[in-house]
Amino acid sequence: MIREQPTTESAISINHLTVSYGPVPALLDVTVDIPKGKLVGIIGPNGSGKSTLIKAMLGFVKPDLGEVRIFGREAAAAKGMVAYVPQRGAVDWDFPITVREVATMGRYGHRRWWQDMSRRDLQIADQALAKVRMTEFASRQIGQLSGGQQQRVFLARALAQDAEILLLDEPFSGVDAATENAILEVLRETRQQGRTLCVVHHDLSTAAEYFDYLILLKQRMFGFGTPEQILEPQLLCDVYEGNMKVFAELSGTRSAGDRSP
Repeated sequence: MIREQPTTESAISINHLTVSYGPVPALLDVTVDIPKGKLVGIIGPNGSGKSTLIKAMLGFVKPDLGEVRIFGREAAAAKGMVAYVPQRGAVDWDFPITVREVATMGRYGHRRWWQDMSRRDLQIADQALAKVRMTEFASRQIGQLSGGQQQRVFLARALAQDAEILLLDEPFSGVDAATENAILEVLRETRQQGRTLCVVHHDLSTAAEYFDYLILLKQRMFGFGTPEQILEPQLLCDVYEGNMKVFAELSGTRSAGDRSP
């Protein structure tokens, strides 16, 4: 297994994490330190535990063994430090709420439950919508948007939370190229501000370009390191069990990378 030691402060420390759903382990003895201020991709086959790992970082699932710490705190006690962008399929898009109201939800953790949003809270929400280029849709009901637009709005909600860590579960899934580029631009800008981002990602052809580090999962952690370390044919063969689509994607990535400008 490949495991690179972080050279900077760890934002997320995962130690011997095991999570099961009934008798079936979703994660088995996962240990990794994710450095602060990096853009990290989580890759692996379907059903490999990627979303479960994100939920464990959020404190949404209780481990059978091991622990997750956020800047030294237990995950359940560090929720204000972590923002989350769920998969689109996990959201009720028929709920009667506007784009601006969704973005403003990111400020709830900064107010007492009985307090109204302040002018500053609304400004931060509006700034987040501007970053994801959704200002003109602020009064639109969330269900009236395209899939890519919906994804941008939930990214705006996470940005409005002003958290140190952003966790995103397949934000590029089912979006068009323009939306993918817009999301990537925001993620890179957020990283430049010193934030840490962990992104569940399924497209190996873009993984090397998008991320500073990769976590390779299949219940167990098979590797953590740079894309060059993780996107190795033999390692991927062990994890994906010779899936030819994976190697076609990897070949396309390397061919694109070999082209001269």
